[in-house]
Amino acid sequence: MMVSVTETELGGVPRLDALLVEPDKVNAERRGVVLCHGFPSAQRPGTPNRSYEKFAERIAAEQGWVVLAVSLRGCGASEGQFSMSGWLEDIARAIRHLRDRGISKVWLIGSTTGGSLALMAAARDPEIRGVAVMAPRADFDDWAADPRRFVQHCRSVGVIKDESFPPSLSAWARELKENRAIDAVERIKDMPLLIVHGTNDRQVPYEDARQLAQIHPSPQLRLIKGADHRIRHDPRAVSILMGWLEREAVET
Repeated sequence: MMVSVTETELGGVPRLDALLVEPDKVNAERRGVVLCHGFPSAQRPGTPNRSYEKFAERIAAEQGWVVLAVSLRGCGASEGQFSMSGWLEDIARAIRHLRDRGISKVWLIGSTTGGSLALMAAARDPEIRGVAVMAPRADFDDWAADPRRFVQHCRSVGVIKDESFPPSLSAWARELKENRAIDAVERIKDMPLLIVHGTNDRQVPYEDARQLAQIHPSPQLRLIKGADHRIRHDPRAVSILMGWLEREAVET
């Protein structure tokens, strides 16, 4: 199936850059996905890896779903500065963008930090149809423990560019402490949930995935032997995700 890739902007403040991928024949059920990227690293600062575009194209081509890959504030060409509440609002805006285009059934897919955000965003929106996460963090307590150091890390990877931001370090850090994926899972017990994690992940231990799965009544937990933190590049993980999406299309 052929797809079209359109660079688009999400309305509101700050302005957000996004890629909209549409198959030539959209499924009759009008299904769509919002892709939530992870936190930039020192090796790949600022801009989400362009492989997200290829990932979006594959979902659209193989499943016939519309896919929106949004660059959260401070990333890529998107305006703004990173905060946890800000990134959650950005995902909510991406969901609204799809719904405004007539995509009534929306799923969330997130990788690493984006996986944790997808869980939290779904907990705020009971109309989300399902969530798939790869290498998610259960919480952000380590970031919140030394906020001054972490804000400097945010500057080094480009997600905070304004020297006067945040206006209140304590309030900014409190958002890191209070927004936890492990709490969000409590509120999405009626949603299908797929968790994929690598057993060799040295940045986020796979025990985080086990903790999240223990809370949900019917999770699909898949631990990939030997996979590391960049699990979305592992063909085994991608195959599991694509199979899950195909089953979701049949069951909903």
